[in-house]
Amino acid sequence: MFFTLKKAIGGLLLPLPVLLLIMALGIILLWFTRWQKSGKTLISLAWAILLLISLQPVADRLLAPLENQYPTWQNQHPVDYIVVLGGGYTWNPQWAPSSNMLNNSLPRLAEGIRIWRANPGAKLIVTGGKAQGNPVSSAAVASRVAQSLGVPESDIITLDQPRDTEHEAQEVARIAGQRPLALVTSANHLPRAMIFFQRQGLHPLPAPANQLAVTSPLNPWERVMPSSFWLGHSERAVYESLGRLWQWLKPTASASAEPGKE
Repeated sequence: MFFTLKKAIGGLLLPLPVLLLIMALGIILLWFTRWQKSGKTLISLAWAILLLISLQPVADRLLAPLENQYPTWQNQHPVDYIVVLGGGYTWNPQWAPSSNMLNNSLPRLAEGIRIWRANPGAKLIVTGGKAQGNPVSSAAVASRVAQSLGVPESDIITLDQPRDTEHEAQEVARIAGQRPLALVTSANHLPRAMIFFQRQGLHPLPAPANQLAVTSPLNPWERVMPSSFWLGHSERAVYESLGRLWQWLKPTASASAEPGKE
């Protein structure tokens, strides 16, 4: 219940829902009150902010500070475990296996497999519980995709109980202990994930994947045209900032806590 409530509140605090609510309030003021100027101001302000965060220069400037904290993995350390954190997924057996990994999940797994190939004998740990109503967990889907890409089932450890990063760190700590591990997740999520893993007494080596903030050249029109694609980058920046705030406010969980419990 708490997990669902946390996700719902977090979703409502993202830019698009917040700006739509502000616009709705402005429309109500315009249509049903005498505060015409206030209504116009709210609608105009929300529209201007939505425009700005839908532009590439603004969106990626918000996201880049989160993504630039750790460099791309260059096989600089031998590891015994490669931990790939779960992300968006679905399950349709009629689809190509990798099509079931949505948004950030497939780039994370691809990076994890790249590191696994450079570390013979290492184990690939995939994490993530079941979405509500889905008979297959995020970790199970990642395992099936990894096997379809050549990773033997014997080299994969599936942790399908954790539902968030904090619980993923608790479960990995029970398996890896103090043995060296690479932590693979989206570059914007990695700073927060590192804190959760360090709180469990682990010393993960950061391995960012799925970098989004573009610093290389783009066509001029891609920089000046608003797009839902760039809006998504702004939302990731806000989402992770809210996550860091919650991480700071929430008491540190014990390493001996039960998986799946707060």
